[in-house]
Amino acid sequence: MKPESHVVSLTVPAEAEFIDLVRLTLYGISSKLGFSYEEIEDMKVAVAEACNNAVVHAYEPGSPGLMEVRFERVEDGLRIVIKDQGPSFDYAEKARRAGSLHDKSLNDIHVGGLGIYLMQALMDDVEVKTGIGTEVILTKRVCRSEEMV
Repeated sequence: MKPESHVVSLTVPAEAEFIDLVRLTLYGISSKLGFSYEEIEDMKVAVAEACNNAVVHAYEPGSPGLMEVRFERVEDGLRIVIKDQGPSFDYAEKARRAGSLHDKSLNDIHVGGLGIYLMQALMDDVEVKTGIGTEVILTKRVCRSEEMV
Protein backbone atom coordinates (compact mmCIF):
# COMPACT_ATOMS: atom_id res chain seq x y z
CA MET A 1 0.00 0.00 0.00
CA LYS A 2 1.26 3.48 -0.83
CA PRO A 3 1.95 5.83 2.13
CA GLU A 4 -0.48 8.44 0.77
CA SER A 5 -3.27 5.85 0.96
CA HIS A 6 -2.99 6.06 4.74
CA VAL A 7 -4.19 9.69 4.77
CA VAL A 8 -7.78 10.93 4.75
CA SER A 9 -8.28 14.68 4.37
CA LEU A 10 -11.30 16.88 4.91
CA THR A 11 -11.65 20.58 4.24
CA VAL A 12 -14.76 21.99 5.87
CA PRO A 13 -16.06 25.44 6.71
CA ALA A 14 -14.84 26.64 10.12
CA GLU A 15 -18.37 26.52 11.49
CA ALA A 16 -19.65 24.62 14.51
CA GLU A 17 -22.14 22.49 12.56
CA PHE A 18 -19.27 20.84 10.63
CA ILE A 19 -17.49 19.53 13.73
CA ASP A 20 -19.87 16.55 13.82
CA LEU A 21 -18.71 15.58 10.32
CA VAL A 22 -15.11 15.57 11.55
CA ARG A 23 -16.08 13.48 14.60
CA LEU A 24 -17.96 10.95 12.44
CA THR A 25 -14.99 10.61 10.10
CA LEU A 26 -12.70 10.11 13.11
CA TYR A 27 -15.01 7.41 14.45
CA GLY A 28 -14.98 5.48 11.17
CA ILE A 29 -11.22 5.63 10.74
CA SER A 30 -10.28 4.91 14.36
CA SER A 31 -12.65 1.96 14.68
CA LYS A 32 -11.06 0.38 11.59
CA LEU A 33 -7.62 0.83 13.17
CA GLY A 34 -8.62 -1.12 16.29
CA PHE A 35 -9.04 1.64 18.88
CA SER A 36 -11.28 0.85 21.84
CA TYR A 37 -14.56 2.66 22.44
CA GLU A 38 -12.96 4.67 25.28
CA GLU A 39 -9.97 5.67 23.12
CA ILE A 40 -12.29 6.77 20.32
CA GLU A 41 -14.41 8.84 22.72
CA ASP A 42 -11.26 10.51 24.10
CA MET A 43 -10.09 11.33 20.58
CA LYS A 44 -13.50 12.70 19.62
CA VAL A 45 -13.41 15.12 22.57
CA ALA A 46 -9.85 16.25 21.82
CA VAL A 47 -10.50 16.71 18.09
CA ALA A 48 -13.76 18.56 18.75
CA GLU A 49 -11.88 20.91 21.09
CA ALA A 50 -9.21 21.63 18.46
CA CYS A 51 -11.88 22.22 15.80
CA ASN A 52 -13.88 24.41 18.17
CA ASN A 53 -10.78 26.55 18.73
CA ALA A 54 -10.52 27.07 14.97
CA VAL A 55 -14.22 27.93 14.75
CA VAL A 56 -14.13 30.41 17.65
CA HIS A 57 -10.67 31.96 17.39
CA ALA A 58 -9.30 31.62 13.85
CA TYR A 59 -11.54 33.92 11.86
CA GLU A 60 -13.39 37.18 12.44
CA PRO A 61 -17.14 36.76 13.04
CA GLY A 62 -18.92 36.76 9.71
CA SER A 63 -15.71 36.09 7.77
CA PRO A 64 -15.68 32.73 6.01
CA GLY A 65 -12.82 30.41 6.81
CA LEU A 66 -11.87 26.78 6.42
CA MET A 67 -10.52 24.01 8.63
CA GLU A 68 -8.30 21.39 7.10
CA VAL A 69 -8.43 18.08 8.97
CA ARG A 70 -6.04 15.26 8.12
CA PHE A 71 -6.19 11.76 9.55
CA GLU A 72 -2.87 9.96 9.11
CA ARG A 73 -2.32 6.33 9.95
CA VAL A 74 1.00 5.99 11.75
CA GLU A 75 2.82 2.82 12.71
CA ASP A 76 1.31 2.54 16.17
CA GLY A 77 -1.84 4.61 15.87
CA LEU A 78 -3.40 7.73 14.40
CA ARG A 79 -2.26 11.31 13.92
CA ILE A 80 -4.93 13.97 13.45
CA VAL A 81 -3.94 17.40 12.14
CA ILE A 82 -6.35 20.33 12.43
CA LYS A 83 -5.23 23.46 10.57
CA ASP A 84 -6.73 26.88 9.99
CA GLN A 85 -5.47 29.92 8.10
CA GLY A 86 -6.57 32.54 10.62
CA PRO A 87 -4.32 34.96 12.49
CA SER A 88 -1.93 33.03 14.67
CA PHE A 89 -0.83 33.54 18.27
CA ASP A 90 2.24 32.97 20.40
CA TYR A 91 1.49 29.49 21.70
CA ALA A 92 4.68 29.18 23.78
CA GLU A 93 3.97 32.44 25.60
CA LYS A 94 0.31 31.55 26.14
CA ALA A 95 1.26 28.13 27.54
CA ARG A 96 3.90 29.68 29.80
CA ARG A 97 1.44 32.22 31.22
CA ALA A 98 -1.25 29.59 31.73
CA GLY A 99 0.88 27.66 34.21
CA SER A 100 -0.23 24.52 35.95
CA LEU A 101 -3.78 23.79 37.10
CA HIS A 102 -2.50 21.83 40.08
CA ASP A 103 -3.28 23.35 43.46
CA LYS A 104 -5.88 25.72 41.96
CA SER A 105 -9.49 25.79 43.03
CA LEU A 106 -12.29 25.92 40.49
CA ASN A 107 -12.77 29.60 41.38
CA ASP A 108 -9.19 30.33 40.25
CA ILE A 109 -9.67 28.78 36.82
CA HIS A 110 -10.99 31.05 34.07
CA VAL A 111 -13.41 29.92 31.40
CA GLY A 112 -11.55 29.26 28.17
CA GLY A 113 -7.95 28.30 27.76
CA LEU A 114 -8.45 24.78 29.07
CA GLY A 115 -8.62 23.18 25.63
CA ILE A 116 -4.91 22.44 25.35
CA TYR A 117 -4.90 20.88 28.83
CA LEU A 118 -7.87 18.73 27.87
CA MET A 119 -6.24 17.63 24.62
CA GLN A 120 -3.01 16.78 26.45
CA ALA A 121 -4.93 14.71 29.00
CA LEU A 122 -6.79 12.72 26.34
CA MET A 123 -4.11 12.23 23.68
CA ASP A 124 -0.63 10.69 23.77
CA ASP A 125 1.00 13.66 22.07
CA VAL A 126 -0.15 17.21 21.32
CA GLU A 127 1.82 19.69 19.24
CA VAL A 128 0.76 23.21 18.30
CA LYS A 129 2.42 25.04 15.42
CA THR A 130 1.76 28.70 14.83
CA GLY A 131 2.85 31.07 12.12
CA ILE A 132 0.54 31.25 9.15
CA GLY A 133 -2.59 30.01 10.83
CA THR A 134 -2.58 27.44 13.60
CA GLU A 135 -1.92 23.73 13.27
CA VAL A 136 -2.79 21.32 16.07
CA ILE A 137 -1.31 17.83 15.78
CA LEU A 138 -2.90 15.17 17.97
CA THR A 139 -1.49 11.66 18.17
CA LYS A 140 -3.05 8.60 19.80
CA ARG A 141 -1.45 5.18 19.94
CA VAL A 142 -3.53 2.01 19.91
CA CYS A 143 -3.38 0.17 23.24
CA ARG A 144 -3.58 -3.51 22.44
CA SER A 145 -3.82 -6.03 25.20
CA GLU A 146 -1.92 -9.28 24.75
CA GLU A 147 -4.66 -11.14 26.56
CA MET A 148 -8.36 -10.58 26.25
CA VAL A 149 -10.13 -10.74 29.60
